[in-house]
Amino acid sequence: MTSQPVARRGRLFVVAAPSGAGKTSLVRGLMEHEPGLRFSISYTTRPRRPTEAHGRDYFFVSKDEFKAMVRRGEFLEHAQVFDNYYGTARAQVEESLAAGQDLVLEIDWQGAQQVRRALPECRSIFILPPSRAELERRLRGRGTDAEDVIQRRLRDAASDIAHWTDFDFVVVNDDFERTLRELHGIVRGRGDVSRRGREGLAELVASLTA
Repeated sequence: MTSQPVARRGRLFVVAAPSGAGKTSLVRGLMEHEPGLRFSISYTTRPRRPTEAHGRDYFFVSKDEFKAMVRRGEFLEHAQVFDNYYGTARAQVEESLAAGQDLVLEIDWQGAQQVRRALPECRSIFILPPSRAELERRLRGRGTDAEDVIQRRLRDAASDIAHWTDFDFVVVNDDFERTLRELHGIVRGRGDVSRRGREGLAELVASLTA
């Protein structure tokens, strides 16, 4: 009697970054060129933007709905970011991984910390801006935030960056295409060049958090 092959469990890639580091654009670029990856859609209480769709970009819910899901233990991770809540449904992730589906989860460092505790086999990636000046330029370039919001985002970015050592891989988004190639390497199992312990990274972080 021949034994049935064991189904491959999917891999979970957790991507985090401070606001303005270019995380969302990089994840989208990664998804376009890695057909085996699927984006894990998060829940949020923030208002839906005109270009966004429920169930495609996020699951948009009220704060009362979100808190009820928290009470029922339905989130793999959840966090408050600025004035809104974000969370990842536990069942959604577990079912996909069990079916052999590779997932990308785009969240903040708080959520990444929770996911690592629940699923220690995940691969965590942190994206850094190349300099504080470039981070500020990107935040201002959006043209949507008031000055006090920009200053708060810069302060929060420094706080977020302080957690870079919690992640398996750290990439510096100094050139979009090069950074995208680095992410492809991590997904394809060639991420040694992106390990957090490499030379020069601590000095960059020190300049970003000074």
